[in-house]
Order: sequence, then C-alpha cells, then structure tokens
Amino acid sequence: MQELIDRLKEKAGINDEQAAKALETIKDFVKEKFPMLGGAVDNMFGDKGKEDDGL
Repeated sequence: MQELIDRLKEKAGINDEQAAKALETIKDFVKEKFPMLGGAVDNMFGDKGKEDDGL
C-alpha cells in the first residue's frame, strides 16, 4: 500500500494525506460499483483495517 501512496505522491505531486484519501476514494468507488469485487479489493489493498495502513 505504501508503494502505491509513494507513487501517487510522486506522479501527482500530492502529500501523504491526499494520496491516502485518493486511494480510499478509489477503493470505495470500485466496491460500490462492483460489490462482487469487494473482498478482492480489500485483499489487493491489504485492507485488514484502515488503521493498519494509515487510511
């Protein structure tokens, strides 16, 4: 997850908080539009609990 945050920061020129919020927004969007992928999205982003990864 941190690798993706770092890449967002570099490519988009945003800070840690903005990158984390962007990822959270994307995760929520995908899970809303494709509920059958919810578990896969959580696994892909290592979502064991938002406090674990800073989100």
